[in-house]
Amino acid sequence: MLALYYFPGNASLLPHMMLREIGQEFELRLVDRGQNAQRSAEYLKLNPNGRIPVLVDGDLVLFETAAIALHLADKFPQAGLAPAVGTAERAEFYKWMIHLTNTPQAEYRAWFYPHEHVADEAAAPAVKQAAGERLNRMFDVISKQLGDRTWLLGSRFSAADLLLFMLIRWGRGMPRPPRSIPNLNALAERVLARPAVQAALDAEGLKAPIF
Repeated sequence: MLALYYFPGNASLLPHMMLREIGQEFELRLVDRGQNAQRSAEYLKLNPNGRIPVLVDGDLVLFETAAIALHLADKFPQAGLAPAVGTAERAEFYKWMIHLTNTPQAEYRAWFYPHEHVADEAAAPAVKQAAGERLNRMFDVISKQLGDRTWLLGSRFSAADLLLFMLIRWGRGMPRPPRSIPNLNALAERVLARPAVQAALDAEGLKAPIF
């Protein structure tokens, strides 16, 4: 059986939503960040980086959110969470998955944990502010690329939309949250309406306001 190590609202939300969309039986295993469980010796055997999530698929132990997402899309093609391999649509899917994980998702690290980026704690607020400004520019670019399309790939829903939804949610505490951009808000609302997404949010105890 598949097992997903998660913490509510963390990057594990993406594979969790995907597993619900796939409809495959899986087990949720809580990594209690409140108890620093992600740094426990047991968890570090699964992910030596001490970050969440981890997916266990038989003998395969996989960390890195985007890698888990791509594995699930490949393992369960019948779920339609990615276009067919070798197509131009699949290349566009890769583009969005890599961009979203390498650009806004990575930038959020400086927004949420600015103290990790400074030697002097007094500089942390400036690091946070600069990260927020960079995130604003990133979401403006994503909005322009999305335009008036329904999904990132046009008329086709994919795991990339789930990833963008998660990132929009993460920005809910920013001075200018991503949801304030009309087309990003509309996409997030469409994702939120999906039964599998509702099931994942309910299972994690995530209540309104979602984003």
